[in-house]
Amino acid sequence: MTRTRLADVACSIARATDLFGDAWTALIMRDVITGVTRFDDIARDLGISRKVLAARLTRLVEEGVLVRERYQEHPPRDDYRATRKGEELYPVLLALMEWGDRWYAQPAGPPALIHHLDCGHDTHAVAACAHCGEPLTVHNTTQLPGPGGRVGPGTRVLGPLMAARGADAGK
Repeated sequence: MTRTRLADVACSIARATDLFGDAWTALIMRDVITGVTRFDDIARDLGISRKVLAARLTRLVEEGVLVRERYQEHPPRDDYRATRKGEELYPVLLALMEWGDRWYAQPAGPPALIHHLDCGHDTHAVAACAHCGEPLTVHNTTQLPGPGGRVGPGTRVLGPLMAARGADAGK
């Protein structure tokens, strides 16, 4: 049996998870976006092996999620900064944080708060409809086929299910 590569699946979640699907990558992005940008600081903060960190950072740079910026020549040292592509992972991190706070926070409460600088209030992530602003839930949404959808590895059952929903929605 041939193994399915997530990057080849006609699913945006699968493709994103191919890059972003391990805990180290999410935590590296959390650190960089929050301001921990130097290799040694990230390694110390996360307690991650230097080899694993170097591999994850290399991949994130290759994918255009992070860029290296030299801050010292001798010995060579770099900061890692989020690109626009990397910054757009922030809502994903906020959603994971919100879910983790809801289901895994300790009795003392969540380990970090999100403070909205524009209005001055602490807040939390909310997935909302781009058209009406109402919260999105599993009960008030459905998935329909998109123009890049296809039936294949990773969508052999889901693809026909969404196609049927699309046909029903057109009635």
